[in-house]
Formats: sequence, C-alpha cells, structure tokens
Amino acid sequence: MKKAYIFPGQGAQFAGMGKDLYENSDLAKTLFEKANEVLGFRITDIMFEGSDEELKQTKVTQPAIFLHSVILAKTSENFKPDMVAGHSLGEFSALVANGTLSFEDGLRLVYQRALAMQEACEINPSGMAAILGLDDNLVEEICKDIEGEIVVAANYNCPGQLVISGSNKGIEIACEKMKEAGAKRALPLPVGGAFHSPLMESAREKLQAAIENTVFNNPLCPVYQNVSTTGISDVSEIKNNLIAQLTAPVKWTQSVQQMVEDGATSFIECGPGKVLQGLVKKIHREAEVSSI
Repeated sequence: MKKAYIFPGQGAQFAGMGKDLYENSDLAKTLFEKANEVLGFRITDIMFEGSDEELKQTKVTQPAIFLHSVILAKTSENFKPDMVAGHSLGEFSALVANGTLSFEDGLRLVYQRALAMQEACEINPSGMAAILGLDDNLVEEICKDIEGEIVVAANYNCPGQLVISGSNKGIEIACEKMKEAGAKRALPLPVGGAFHSPLMESAREKLQAAIENTVFNNPLCPVYQNVSTTGISDVSEIKNNLIAQLTAPVKWTQSVQQMVEDGATSFIECGPGKVLQGLVKKIHREAEVSSI
C-alpha cells in the first residue's frame, strides 16, 4: 500500500481559507506570518477576511492555495508520502511537501509565477473552456483544425473531461465545433487567460529565470509531474518540467494512472476543496480517496 499526496490548483480557493489552521497551530501561525513577510503584504488578511472577488485575483489566489496546502502538510502528524503530485499550481506545493523546495523559495516562485501569468493575460486576452463527454483524441483534432487561432488541449482532468485553452475567438469557435461533434457541454471558464498554452510563453520565460536562480534539493520521494506524468527524483529533470509546465498541458489523468501502476492505493488531497478526490475516483474507481 502506497500513499500518494495530491495538491490542488487554482479554483480551489474559498473565503476564510486557512483561518482555522492559523488559530489552532503555532507552527501554522509562524508559517503564515513568514509568508506575509516574504510577500510584503498581509495575504492572511485576504485569505481569512477577504471577499471571493479579492481572492480571485491570480496574484492572491495562487499563493493562497499554495500556503493552505503546504501548511496543511507541514502541520499534519502522519505526513509520510510515498509519492506526490499537484495539479498545475499544486505541483509547487507538492515540491515543498517532498523537500525539493524550501517553504520560502516555493512561495517566492509561486508569487513570481502568478505575477508573470497575470501579465501574460493582459498582453493576450484569452481564455479556457471545459469540454465534457468527448474523447480526448477528438478534442485534440478539433483544436488542431481551427485555422488562424491558437487553441490547445490544456488540462486532461479525467476521462471525458478536458479543458481547452486559447485565444478568445479560438475558444468561441472550438466550443461550437465541440457541441457539433457531440460534446455534452462546452463551457467557457471564468479564468483570466489561456493557461497551459503557447500564449503563456512570456510568463514561462520569466519563471524560467526565477527557477534557474532557486536552490532545488533532492526530493524525499518522487513527484509525478504534469508534463512527464512519471515519478521524477532527478533535480534537473524536475526543474525542466516545472519550466515547461506553463505552456504545456496538465496531464492529470495520465499522472494518476501512472501512480496507480506504480502502487498507489491511497490518494490524500492536501489543500482547499475536494476536486482532485473526485477526479481520482473517475480515473480509478478502486482508489481510496481522502483529505487531510
């Protein structure tokens, strides 16, 4: 029996997140205050007392979810992963949890990533859409056939649920074509830009510079990365995959399948929400899922 700890990405935030941790654990309080210091503003005020609208800003959302996830892991008594994985942003939480990154360095990278992504969204107005009920190959083909616009498969969340990413016009055309092809739903998502697509290239370049200037340690257990889907322990490989992640698709379905193949029987979600538990169950029905 192997335990896989999994960490959520953007969209899992909620008003009041982390407040109970702060109030009930001295270690959590110390880490949250350290985060306020590193970021240069009191993110705890927004997390604990802010509105949904304030929490939705990418520069707040990403560090907030990271902090909630990582501090949960660090204050958990029986945190002994055999493997870790994170969905998009969650990969950074996973890398702190398995010792590859320090808490402070992980937070700095997440904040730089958020700012770079925000900027890329402003340069290229773009978006994403969830496609339900179509085969992955068909979704990929439809995206490829759209001329003059950028549209790509971005998040392989579970069988029959794929998120596409691209220019606003491209997303609009793709949604129509997906419906014509028999999709149950083709639904534009309330996000600020085309994450995990070539339109994030400017953000990828900025993040690459930050990653190359950060110390990465040998991990305590393998991380199953979005880009490669396999368990990685080599530091240079981890860095390269992390850099590639911003413009490459999140292969969550394939990562979970690989973890199961490598012996994972128990998946423990560490962070706000329960989205990943639901996805794991759709990918592998026999998996045991829970959360910290």
